[in-house]
Amino acid sequence: MPRSHSPRWRRLHRLLVPLAAAPLLLTAASGSLYSVLLERGVDAFWLLRIHTGRFGPLNLQPYYSVLLGLLTLVVILSGVGLLLSRGRSQQDGPLL
Repeated sequence: MPRSHSPRWRRLHRLLVPLAAAPLLLTAASGSLYSVLLERGVDAFWLLRIHTGRFGPLNLQPYYSVLLGLLTLVVILSGVGLLLSRGRSQQDGPLL
């Protein structure tokens, strides 16, 4: 019987997802918080800068959209790889 790749996928998934999810969560949180504050009359422009990839002296704005797109794909592909690996290890059982 061939050895399962599931532990390898799980390890890779546990490594990649927190690294990839951090900028995604930061972008979602800063955009949401900026909208809420703007409705209350507070113009927190610094949140908009964080939302678009400007972190003080580190300016990722030209690349931030592409980076977020690639990180989203990493999270999705890692999860799909884990799901497919799990499906192969349970030949007759359900995927979930």
